[in-house]
Amino acid sequence: MSAIVRPLKWFYHEFGIASIYETGGDAYLLITARTLRMFAYGTNSLILAIFFSALKFSDHQIGLFMTLTLLGDVFLGTYLTLIADRVGRRKVLVGGSVLMITSGIVFALFENFWLLLLAAIFGVISVTGGDFGPFRSIEESVLSQLTTPSTRADVLAWYVTISTLGSSIGSEASGRIIRYLQERDGWTEVDSYHALFWIYAATGILNVILTLLLSSACELQTTVTYTEVPQDEQDATTDRTPYQPPPPIEAVSPQIETWPTRARLWFTSRLSQISAPTRSVMYKLWFLLFVDSLADGMVPYSLTNYYMDDKFHPSKSTLGDIQSIAYFLGAIGSAFAGPLARRLGLINTMVFTHVPSSAAVLVFAIPNTFWMTASLLLIRAGLNNMDQAPRSAFIAAVVKPEERTAVMGITSMLRTVAAMGGPTLTGFLASNKKFWIAFVVAGVCRLAYDFGLYAMFVNMKVDQNEKSLSVSNGDIQAHQQPESDDVEMQRFSLDSGSSEDDWKKPADQRQLAAPSAIHRDLGVPHATLERVRSRSPHKSTELDH
Repeated sequence: MSAIVRPLKWFYHEFGIASIYETGGDAYLLITARTLRMFAYGTNSLILAIFFSALKFSDHQIGLFMTLTLLGDVFLGTYLTLIADRVGRRKVLVGGSVLMITSGIVFALFENFWLLLLAAIFGVISVTGGDFGPFRSIEESVLSQLTTPSTRADVLAWYVTISTLGSSIGSEASGRIIRYLQERDGWTEVDSYHALFWIYAATGILNVILTLLLSSACELQTTVTYTEVPQDEQDATTDRTPYQPPPPIEAVSPQIETWPTRARLWFTSRLSQISAPTRSVMYKLWFLLFVDSLADGMVPYSLTNYYMDDKFHPSKSTLGDIQSIAYFLGAIGSAFAGPLARRLGLINTMVFTHVPSSAAVLVFAIPNTFWMTASLLLIRAGLNNMDQAPRSAFIAAVVKPEERTAVMGITSMLRTVAAMGGPTLTGFLASNKKFWIAFVVAGVCRLAYDFGLYAMFVNMKVDQNEKSLSVSNGDIQAHQQPESDDVEMQRFSLDSGSSEDDWKKPADQRQLAAPSAIHRDLGVPHATLERVRSRSPHKSTELDH
């Protein structure tokens, strides 16, 4: 029996399942919600560009559609993310799910280019198969808040892994459903594509339900920082006169005439709320992610499937099988991201797993056989997701907890902006029979991101914000006593029976007298000892009275 239990226990702890259990029920709900959402995105990534082609849209229109849809994601996703902590994260997630339902219904009923474009811009449609919009940055911020530095990479890795399995199942189901419907009497190719968007709307409804089940622990948890003040300064600093606040200063609002100026000032004001140390790190990372996302925007899975369909003309079920296997391999790879991050480090895991995927994109257009091209797609997809969880864990570790939602939202926005121009450029190349150039440019950009990431961040220390937060919240185990306190405690402990040699040892090795002995010598009741050195901003204690 132990021969069976021991490997299971090893897998349970080594691959981070224990970390999800430790995080609690909210983690299960968030992972399930994203898995359902990625299932819907998986159905779309297979057929979206093919659907538009069946509607007689040109390659240039297809590229323009994807670009403008991503532009809508920039404004909508950024706005909802930046207000999420103030309005409520759960409310914003529910609102995004409602927009997802609306877009699914419109795509299921209509075929007009401009109406579909309007629904995609102001709703939530994944044109790349990725999780754009407000969802991911908010969910990753919530998971980063619910986890600890030791469990974060594992939880985020399973957040990516299980949701990628959803994409795999969605792609497989998409190909099978299309084939089944087209074999029925009275069903055209376009009708079968419309049917998939009803599934998209249904998953939006399930997302609403799961989000409503989340607890209040998912909202931003504010912390109060107390300053330790020596006891003898309390009487000197305590003022008996009630504090009179200064009169408010009336701000003069400039006259803003254009909405671009208003939007720019609004964004810069939100950016200024992020601390300077955080910005100094994120500026470098944002630049690299901009380059990487530009590459991903040029050759998303939807356009990659369109390229394979146009070049080799496989059946839709075969194309769905290939895409499903690609997502499945991506899920398997993501499961190893957590264990690798613990052994290699976050940056090493991101770079070493992403380089082969980038190389596969670079040479993707070279083979002239379907199965060789499909093999490169499997290599790309199998390793492509292994950098996602370490990247989110890295961002969560180098920024302050109260800045995570805004930073992740801006990160998502910049990545969407970068990806936005890719489809239009690829559409232009495809219309001129130069589709292969898009894969070469994308591969070069992805490799530049990989090597730049390693050069800039491989030696950077992380998790400093968790440590500083622990000190500011009065964690005695992480906060050393001031040197003046050592002198006082030395006297008290010597009177209580501790040896003087104990105080020659490092602070973390000292054997202090029992608290009860110290209490007797001080003549202070045990229950009030912790209140002698007050951490209250008003610096008053029960002993003062």
